[in-house]
Amino acid sequence: MNLAFVESPVQLLNVLEWACTEGGGGRVLADVTVVVLPPVDPMSRGQLRRMAELARDEGVTVRWQEARGDSGTPLKSLRALTRLVRNADHIVIGDPFSRYVQLLLSLVRPRRLTVVDDGTATMEFVAQLTRGERLTRWHRRGGSSPRDLALAPVTAIARRRFTPSAAREVELFTAMPVIPPPGITLIPNTFSWTRARFGPPLLTKGADLVGTSLVETGVVDRAPYLEAVAELARTHGATRYFAHRRESTEKLHALEAATGLEIVRPDLPLELIARRGPIGRTVLSFPSTVVHTLPLALVGTDVKVAVCDIAPEWLRETASPRAQGFLAGVTETARDVQRLAPWRATAVTREA
Repeated sequence: MNLAFVESPVQLLNVLEWACTEGGGGRVLADVTVVVLPPVDPMSRGQLRRMAELARDEGVTVRWQEARGDSGTPLKSLRALTRLVRNADHIVIGDPFSRYVQLLLSLVRPRRLTVVDDGTATMEFVAQLTRGERLTRWHRRGGSSPRDLALAPVTAIARRRFTPSAAREVELFTAMPVIPPPGITLIPNTFSWTRARFGPPLLTKGADLVGTSLVETGVVDRAPYLEAVAELARTHGATRYFAHRRESTEKLHALEAATGLEIVRPDLPLELIARRGPIGRTVLSFPSTVVHTLPLALVGTDVKVAVCDIAPEWLRETASPRAQGFLAGVTETARDVQRLAPWRATAVTREA
């Protein structure tokens, strides 16, 4: 049995892309069960429910498993999934940094393990795996909290599961420009399922702007971000702002008031929204997953993707030391995109 664990809409999309590649001939592999471990924020849950509908339409079995909530929910979920995990010959995961998924991996020794894209986090995963480092999300500081220390043995076991052996095959299904460690099989994600099911899109005359959650994750100060969005909209004639699913309502209200942009909360991952259309002839983005995935999803159309770099002075003082280098790497390695210089304020007021 092929058993997949996903925690975000993009991960579920990429499981479908993997299943299409695995099935061959444009057909989704039938023997796939996807366990959805939904986050708590409403926009992510809404997109996951829509993606689950699409997956079921393709013949994929989808199981919705609440793993967050009160203190007893994770343990109940773990008990409910243990037998399913132990019966799986092949496990597919979308987030190797997830502590919950790492815990599940520590309970089993799968003969085949596939990691599908979780956006740009895949780049950091591969880099840390290659360097032999502990798996830590790029935007986090430290990593020595009591919770981190308690889960360190679980993380270490999970990390060993990502190491190929005579008894275990490890694969990476990705659209990111990465070179995996020796022994891990690289399978390119070309978004063939997305292109076969949606589009080509109707193109509008103007530009669309893609939002980011860098403010919400504590990487970028809000003031320069809002000013940069306003400048991009003025310069390129953008009329719509596609909100990231984790952007706060309060920030989006402030952005709408300051720029006049129409705020769009997508009900599906942007790759599907763009392919389905209508979409602007130019799509503007900050460093994010879409600067790598949209050119693939929109191949054969006349849509131009442009990425605006993050200026160092936009970063919060508490941002991870790795933040600037990671974000620069996201744009430097993007293919088939136009690179825009960051807007620079004459004075930047840092937020506390």
